Amino acid sequence: MTDERFDYVVVGAGTAGCLLANRLSADPSVRVLLLEAGGRDDYLWIHIPVGYLYCIGNPRTDWLFSTEPEPGLAGRAIKYPRGKVLGGCSSINGMIYMRGQRGDYDAWAAAGNPGWSWDEVLPWFRRHEDYHRLDSGGEDALHGHGGEWRVERPRVSWAILDAFQRAAGEQGIPVCDDFNRGDNFGCGYFEVNQRRGVRWNASKAFLRPVQQRPNLRIQCDATVMRLLRAQDGSGRVVSLEYRIGGASDESKRITIDRELVLAAGAIGSAQILQCSGIGAPEVLAQAGVKTELALPGVGENLQDHLQLRTIYKVAGVPTLNEQANSVFGKLRMGLQYLVSRSGPMAMSPSQLGAFARSDPRHASANVEYHVQPLSLDRFGEPLHTFPAFTASVCNLRPSSRGTVRVGSPDPMAAPRIAPNYLSAEEDRRVAVEAIRLTRRIVGAQALSAYLPTEFLPGEACQSDEELVEAARRIGTTIFHPVGTCKMGPASDPMAVVDHRLRVRGVPGLRIADASVMPSITSGNTNSPTLMIAEKAAAMILEDARA
Repeated sequence: MTDERFDYVVVGAGTAGCLLANRLSADPSVRVLLLEAGGRDDYLWIHIPVGYLYCIGNPRTDWLFSTEPEPGLAGRAIKYPRGKVLGGCSSINGMIYMRGQRGDYDAWAAAGNPGWSWDEVLPWFRRHEDYHRLDSGGEDALHGHGGEWRVERPRVSWAILDAFQRAAGEQGIPVCDDFNRGDNFGCGYFEVNQRRGVRWNASKAFLRPVQQRPNLRIQCDATVMRLLRAQDGSGRVVSLEYRIGGASDESKRITIDRELVLAAGAIGSAQILQCSGIGAPEVLAQAGVKTELALPGVGENLQDHLQLRTIYKVAGVPTLNEQANSVFGKLRMGLQYLVSRSGPMAMSPSQLGAFARSDPRHASANVEYHVQPLSLDRFGEPLHTFPAFTASVCNLRPSSRGTVRVGSPDPMAAPRIAPNYLSAEEDRRVAVEAIRLTRRIVGAQALSAYLPTEFLPGEACQSDEELVEAARRIGTTIFHPVGTCKMGPASDPMAVVDHRLRVRGVPGLRIADASVMPSITSGNTNSPTLMIAEKAAAMILEDARA
């Protein structure tokens, strides 16, 4: 057993961990260790935007998790992709830059988390932002320029997507050219985390520029086995054990002089705590883990956006299906990307977005559309041979809550993930409303020239009961798990961290990733995770100075 000392140890070099390592190592007087269980982000398809098709489901870049059989999805167990590489999910995700709505953060603050309102978190979004519209100069109170996190307009457009946007307008969903100003109601092309047609992941943004700092060590293929706490009654986390590659018998022990920060995500952070004996005693006992600290909220409160992938065949308008199924089309796409870093190979998985109210009873947009000029049965399979587009719609504020629980003391064993999709009546109601709203948009005049025909779920589904069953059949994750180590006041017995992200009962330990969200944001979750890490780094440094 080897033993080294560091001031700060960050576990997980994903979206949050890369930023944390950057900020904490800026002080040359401290030593920082960044541990990543996956490998380096040197795989070609990570960097070409369309390469997500070859990264999701690839053991080189994806942990290949699956859920438990889901009653709400007709008993199906679905794949649950998570990044297994430097940059984490920012290396395999859809590259969409989305903050959510003002009300998301105001609700966090109102629930007993001071400092997390929209006005208070906005500066932390702006701090690392490099917003393309400010390249020519000027200032914007809502956006930043010159930071590490590049935000650009997509380098592609499609006639079928433009028609969908006009059709949404006919249904009262206005054009929106900036989803990130606190109210994302409207329809427009997503802004993306790319730089001139190349994926801009957290590793490029925050880690590569500082990886030569002498006080920063980056260790890949490092599986954390357990956290160790002081036996002097303080309960402080003082060290951790990890293994290189996971299979070696040799463990390494790291002594932590200041703080340990978990940034392993909504799945990984909960798993590490539970394997270390921190969690609900009954859950730990079932897994054969001795309880070191009873913290019942660990692994609970899992929230995710369930997407319902509706597909429509069309005629008289180009879609990616035809190009991808043609040798000439593939050559053209490759040449276009090689010459100008544009075209289909520069596409994020979804290009057009829309935020809408599925029913007037909702005070703000409660569903999000990801619209694509393509269709396929599932990720990793070939595109359909017929021209079609996909309009995926998800409930932004699900009421259903799931769990992440270890099934054994072995940190190498995949945890049991049970999102419990559609277990709440309100979620089933929104699913029905969302499919009906989609049909109204697609039935609008703006799309009529292209003769859209519903391929999935199918026009035979008409009653509420039939649409719920359709949702169970076509629903799948849109890759936004959060909430498993939620932030909350001391009065909340299920809160794992306080408003400064300190783990209750474990001095010297914080969590800074999507797992701390008390409730899911109204949109894609990658950029809110960066904001959490930015704010966490500032709090850690502030406490160190104090």
